[in-house]
Amino acid sequence: MGILNITPDSFSDGGDFFSPEKALNHARQMIAEGAAIIDVGGESTRPGAASISIDEELARVIPVIERIRSELDTPISIDTSKPEVMYAAVAAGSSMINDVRALQVEGALEAAAALQVPVCLMHMQGEPRTMQHGPKYRNVALEVKAFLQQRVDCCVAAGVSRELLVIDPGFGFGKGLADNQLLLQGLDGLLDLNLPLLVGVSRKSMIAHMLDLPVDERLYGSLSLASIAVWQGASIIRAHDVAATLQAIRVSYMCKIAGK
Repeated sequence: MGILNITPDSFSDGGDFFSPEKALNHARQMIAEGAAIIDVGGESTRPGAASISIDEELARVIPVIERIRSELDTPISIDTSKPEVMYAAVAAGSSMINDVRALQVEGALEAAAALQVPVCLMHMQGEPRTMQHGPKYRNVALEVKAFLQQRVDCCVAAGVSRELLVIDPGFGFGKGLADNQLLLQGLDGLLDLNLPLLVGVSRKSMIAHMLDLPVDERLYGSLSLASIAVWQGASIIRAHDVAATLQAIRVSYMCKIAGK
């Protein structure tokens, strides 16, 4: 899953693809490098990020989705928590919803049930603006798993087909370094939910905490984490650096299945 942020303030590439033309060119590049899904987001969810209005988010993402869909066949995911954006994005050509709030915003669950497209449910402790202010867990792996199970149950009860659901443990979303490390160690425990597992670790601050590197020097750490995630059972890797990540996870996967 290639990341396409249509934002001025995302932690890694804010402002890089803010115009529809630049966004389309980057989508083309990621698809050429092997991206199977393009994840379009119009609102930054980095720690401390401020929220934006529905109209602003729509103005950022809908022209880009329409341009990509008019030219390219690769599936498009809309990275949003707002039901209004979900409806508009799917109408414009998106075929997946990626929600960091796991459809907890009022109306989001009903939107997913009505749209019946694949939905990724992510765990986050708190909200983006405050989520890194001292997050606490007794057992991060079990708590994340319990939350995701609860959201899956809510989705199914609301009429979302279970076959459409994907889960994401939410690395870096309301989690400290130790939490992220323990979650990665226990990632295979989420396979008990029998749903595809999406992992996003690309360029995240956990790499900075381990290696003391700025965001533009975190490629090798990102590749290491992505490879571990695939070994632990991840089905989808969300990444900025598509070509390098695809090579790394292919090697990890081929080694894992060798002899099976």
